[in-house]
Amino acid sequence: MNYFKKIFRFARPYKKYAVFNIICNIFYALFATLSMVSLIPMLTVLFGDAENITTPPVYEGLAHLKPYIEDYLNYYITTTRSTKGAEYTLGVMVVVIISLFLLKNFFNYLAMFFITFLRNGVLKDVRNAMYKKVVELPIAYFSEKRKGDVIARISSDVLEIQHSFLSILELVVREPLTIIFTIVAMFALSPKLTLFVFIFIPVSGFIISMIGKRLKKQSDKAQLEQGYFLSVIEETLGGLKVIKGFNSENYFNKRFRDSTKRFYNLSNKILNRQNLASPASEFLGIIVIAILLWYGGHMVLIENSLSGATFIAYMGLAYNILTPAKSISKASYGVKKGNAAAERVLSILEEKNPIADTENAVRKNSFDKEINIQNINFQYEEEKVLKNFSLRIPKGKTIALVGQSGSGKSTIANLITRFYDVQQGSISIDGTDIRNMELQSLRGLMGLVTQDSILFNDTVKTNVALGKEDASDQEVEEALKVANAYEFVQQLPNGIYTNIGDSGNKLSGGQKQRLSIARAVLKNPPIMILDEATSALDTESEKLVQNALENMMKNRTSLVIAHRLSTIQNADLIVVMQKGEIAEQGTHDELMARNGTYKKLVDMQSFD
Repeated sequence: MNYFKKIFRFARPYKKYAVFNIICNIFYALFATLSMVSLIPMLTVLFGDAENITTPPVYEGLAHLKPYIEDYLNYYITTTRSTKGAEYTLGVMVVVIISLFLLKNFFNYLAMFFITFLRNGVLKDVRNAMYKKVVELPIAYFSEKRKGDVIARISSDVLEIQHSFLSILELVVREPLTIIFTIVAMFALSPKLTLFVFIFIPVSGFIISMIGKRLKKQSDKAQLEQGYFLSVIEETLGGLKVIKGFNSENYFNKRFRDSTKRFYNLSNKILNRQNLASPASEFLGIIVIAILLWYGGHMVLIENSLSGATFIAYMGLAYNILTPAKSISKASYGVKKGNAAAERVLSILEEKNPIADTENAVRKNSFDKEINIQNINFQYEEEKVLKNFSLRIPKGKTIALVGQSGSGKSTIANLITRFYDVQQGSISIDGTDIRNMELQSLRGLMGLVTQDSILFNDTVKTNVALGKEDASDQEVEEALKVANAYEFVQQLPNGIYTNIGDSGNKLSGGQKQRLSIARAVLKNPPIMILDEATSALDTESEKLVQNALENMMKNRTSLVIAHRLSTIQNADLIVVMQKGEIAEQGTHDELMARNGTYKKLVDMQSFD
């Protein structure tokens, strides 16, 4: 229950529904017991067992409550039958029974009605909290996790918790109360017979707990497997062209089939173990009822210490315990499965975010002087990417980073934007360490255009206006013009309100990249970071995008990470990187004159 206690904080806003549910469950348990006890007077009328009492009994206190109720019942049956007949008396008893069963089911419905708001409210709030956490967690977290596993936790694991909330309230309130009220009624009718029930409950509970011992462990494995095959689906949809192009359908089909087979076997074990609870508890109950029939029959026929009507009602009460006992065993399984799901959900919710605002974080809304990168060392796991790297980026200047793949260019962009935190050294903006700045204000100063044009399944306007959600149509169109994208957007069926499909797949690579640039233009930040923004484009698209980039970089501070060196010839400073260190730096003409690493890179590209 440890994990559930932590999940219960999500139930606090809905506690009134839990209170109403508990109240309704109390009445349900009460009327469930009374509806069975009410059979006694009807059976008494049918069998003609009522003792003839013609004077109303006198109430002598709580200690004599049972004989008072019996005497009053016999008095009512005797007088009503003598004045209005046996048929009328039987009719009254039937109406009483129907009314009690109606009340029982009415409160059952109300209990389920109120719990619905609690369950669905917790489901909504846990999912919202998980999505918020997923968005907040650093990019490094998801390089170690399968996306499908995260999706499984937000979808099926949270759904399992939702179902378990109902199980807990049944386990704690509804069914135990039904059993308690029933046992009290049974004890009032016959203390001797009731002793058998006290033997049955602990024995049954022990056997059921033995059946369900390994359920949580198997549930964990099943959820992990579900996360794996969801990852396979996500990878398949993302890489469908490659799968088809390399005729790899059989390989991926096999991966998916193997995973679903493992999930099938685990699910069978879990459900078979879970399904064993109900018949096991019912069988144990029938054994006890058989003993009760034998012993109760002896009391009715031999000892004459129990009336036939009371014995039949007593048997109904005894059987009435079986339903809540089965429900408790099922609910305990639900809680075990839910606890496993809660553990997986909480592992994300309680994940510490290393890249977060400090207590006294500074809000900075302007960029005035320079970005200063000092003596940075950085590594991914065991691989050292940057070694004692230092660089000044003055305001209004364009700085280009070039070098072979793996030389650390993109890492610098990731560190400036705080997608990752520096491990040694510091990065400051106008003298303020970026780790002491509010994340939103830091990223508010920057526009980002990456090699991969990341677009969303929405309209052109929504994609362009991500950094400025209240932008007008005119502002969006102006940004599109700067990015050389206005012409093709105009030709779309609904202009800026055209949906561009999943990841913008209705557009070409160059069109997608120009929309990414328009998005950065509309945000209008003082610092622009371009991470190989033209490397994936053909020559014609590259020229259009390069013009758009030049338009965007006017009067801005820009950090350009370039693969194609032809795009950065006009940069104020070109920094050539090699194995995480600066090999050389200067303007294009200066570096060409040195006849060093930069010239070799230019010559190689020219040769290509």
